[in-house]
Amino acid sequence: MASNQTSRAGLSQLIFIDLQTRLLSAMPQEAMQTVIRNCEILAQAATMLEVPVIVSEQYPKGLGNTAPQLLAFLPNIKPVEKLTFSCMAEPKFSRLLTRDHSQVVIAGMEAHICVLQTALDLQNSKQVFVAEDAIISRNPANKANALARMREAGCIISNTESIVFEWLGKSDSDAFKAISTLVR
Repeated sequence: MASNQTSRAGLSQLIFIDLQTRLLSAMPQEAMQTVIRNCEILAQAATMLEVPVIVSEQYPKGLGNTAPQLLAFLPNIKPVEKLTFSCMAEPKFSRLLTRDHSQVVIAGMEAHICVLQTALDLQNSKQVFVAEDAIISRNPANKANALARMREAGCIISNTESIVFEWLGKSDSDAFKAISTLVR
């Protein structure tokens, strides 16, 4: 496990948890728009910097598929279907985690259920970063509680901009210019 507190593109994998159409409408809409926007930034930066991405879907038959506006930035990603709350309890998901990436960055919903359980399970084998501005729960108090629990368990609570600029590491590249434009 990495011992520093900085995410690195070469060490990271990005995980989008259950950003599904029927769940989106159940969330506070202004906060949901912010989460989707930040997830889009993370997806685009991951693509530019070749950070591997995994997308999960909780019971898509009932909750719908991943938000099309997010998948538009991840054209080659096939979401992993699951019935378990923790992504780690789904063997197909676990097989997609790469051994040579010691860090995971998590975004998605709901913060106090699937995000929390996945983050806690990943703590056993990875350094976990949670993009606070890219996760959501229907009830903001539940999100706050989940963030406190994840922090207490050793997860690093960060934000979209910090993560993408940590992935970049320097400002002398075309990727820096493109990512700077995304976060404006």
